[in-house]
Amino acid sequence: MTAQALGSKGRRPECRSNGAEDRPLVLGLGGTLREGSSSERVLRHVVSVAQKLGVDTEVLGAAELDFPLYRPDSPQRTAKVERFLSAVARADGVILATPGYHGGMSGLIKNALDYVEDLRQDRRPYLDGRAVGCIVCAEGWQATVTTLSALRAIVHALRGWPTPLGVALNSADPLFSSSGAMANPGVSAQLDLLAQQVVDFAVRTQRGAPQV
Repeated sequence: MTAQALGSKGRRPECRSNGAEDRPLVLGLGGTLREGSSSERVLRHVVSVAQKLGVDTEVLGAAELDFPLYRPDSPQRTAKVERFLSAVARADGVILATPGYHGGMSGLIKNALDYVEDLRQDRRPYLDGRAVGCIVCAEGWQATVTTLSALRAIVHALRGWPTPLGVALNSADPLFSSSGAMANPGVSAQLDLLAQQVVDFAVRTQRGAPQV
């Protein structure tokens, strides 16, 4: 990837105002660089559910998260990184979807989350005050469960609020029908609930409701 240096980690992305005229923004992050990956398809499904619930949405899939390895000692940031940081800073809720690779999240997703360190001096540092829905897809239940636990722990470390429901999906089972719809009604219900929890929290905190 050609890296065009557009800024430094010392520059804070501009944040959205949270006035009454603004709708909350829910940001979807995740996927893999494999075309048609299960995790990215699931991510886009959940974000579409969130949008129907009345929030603004944005998705940065794997292609948009394909960054150079995070270097805290380097001030240069590519155009993709700048866009990512701006989106995270503006977001009122986040949905994360990762594959489970060898018992953990993909390096691509972990590397993107490492860049959130650049927001440590932001008005809302890291993922502070935002609900984060966590989704893991893997071929087998063991990898999904261990990866989901690790992803939720990282969200905590970034000061985010993992939603009460995290969704672990076994991609060895068909997740989508031939029409592209979710194949399993139980899975669809879980993903709908996760979207609802992110949206509800984003709306409450934007309106100044106390966080408990």
